[in-house]
Amino acid sequence: MAMSESSRACAIWLTGLPASGKSTIAAALKPKLEGAGHVVEVLESDAVRRILTPAPTYSGEERDLFYRALAFLGGRLVAHGVTVVFDATANRRAYRDFARSLIPRFIEVAVVCPLDLCMKRDYKGTYQRGQRGETSTVPGLQDPYEAPVHPDVTIDTATLTAEEAAGRIFELVRKRSVSI
Repeated sequence: MAMSESSRACAIWLTGLPASGKSTIAAALKPKLEGAGHVVEVLESDAVRRILTPAPTYSGEERDLFYRALAFLGGRLVAHGVTVVFDATANRRAYRDFARSLIPRFIEVAVVCPLDLCMKRDYKGTYQRGQRGETSTVPGLQDPYEAPVHPDVTIDTATLTAEEAAGRIFELVRKRSVSI
């Protein structure tokens, strides 16, 4: 008997430093999941933030609210059969733990990349703004980044391509979909 769409849906949280490769992996992962019959929504933090906090301050209170709202939104989508890929730093474990508490089929992906390589890849200029003192809240630079303690999978973007990373995550989703 085939699984219903809602029972196959899951949440995949790609967490890592800014410019570690989360968005590139999400872009490679989405078509793999869709090809396997998943309805997929990528919740990219910058895009969602433009709606929820159009003039972001990145204060602790604002981040708490933003990540609670992001987790809630993702949880509702999963409950309605949509597989959600969170493309969001979520620099505090508590943010990801809250999402896990809302979403039973939750996969945490640690996207690991050395800070110096992230800084070289930073096309948005996030680290440059932090180094110039224009912001004081860059995760990994001025604000702590709390890496997952027990991620479901660890992806090292210094050694893996986005396609290889997406393949590893996809295989984990496929394996978990069979066992759920």
